[in-house]
Amino acid sequence: MMTDETDDERMIRLSKDRYERPLPKRFYKTVGIGEGNAILLDGRAVKTPMKAPLQLPNRAIAEAVAAEWEAQVGVINPGAMPITKYANTAIDRAIPERDMVLNDFASYAGSDLVCYRADRPPELVKLQSLHWNPVLEDAQRVLSAHFRMTIGIVHIPQDNTAIAAARAAAEAYDPFRLTLLYNLTTLTGSALLSLMLLSGRAGEEQGWAAANVDEDYQISQWGEDEEAMRRRASRRQDYVALLQLVNLLG
Repeated sequence: MMTDETDDERMIRLSKDRYERPLPKRFYKTVGIGEGNAILLDGRAVKTPMKAPLQLPNRAIAEAVAAEWEAQVGVINPGAMPITKYANTAIDRAIPERDMVLNDFASYAGSDLVCYRADRPPELVKLQSLHWNPVLEDAQRVLSAHFRMTIGIVHIPQDNTAIAAARAAAEAYDPFRLTLLYNLTTLTGSALLSLMLLSGRAGEEQGWAAANVDEDYQISQWGEDEEAMRRRASRRQDYVALLQLVNLLG
């Protein structure tokens, strides 16, 4: 049957249908941890989306993932299992996509959030300097890398040696940590800040404040938008899960 539905309307409908599909029922009774820190449901090993065994780097992470599976009541809600999500991603992307992840990370470093500044209003300029200058100073001190700042959003090329230094720092990490670093980078918009978070040179609240300077300023001026706050809460959940994994890795 022909309809007058536009392509955009169809995409919105399909997206809505996808998110409104009923969640799968909880089909297991017990959650356990097996050999190699594998997650077991009723004694059977859980697989990642790419069908790899869900085997975690250590017992602490396995316990955190197992706790998420145990917490599912009635149905399995992936949105309430952020640690499991990132563990899956780390396993599935760790080795086969390593070069791509490193290249993408280097691209983020080449257009890092903390390098693009406002020239007004004065309050925002001050906040950006307060939260972002320490990130650039850390890159200079730890990586011996100088990243240029600019006013506005027009891209400025960074020195290749600075980008290479950031990439080398990422490349030194094992596959699991590299995947956490990459996801922190896509979440915060800053490769340099994410290096600080992964190494423990920045704490959770410091990192969150730095990643959300502009948004926090807008909220202070115009108040909260309900939909925007839902998205922010989702980002915060993912951010906390990533740092929990970082901390559990030791």
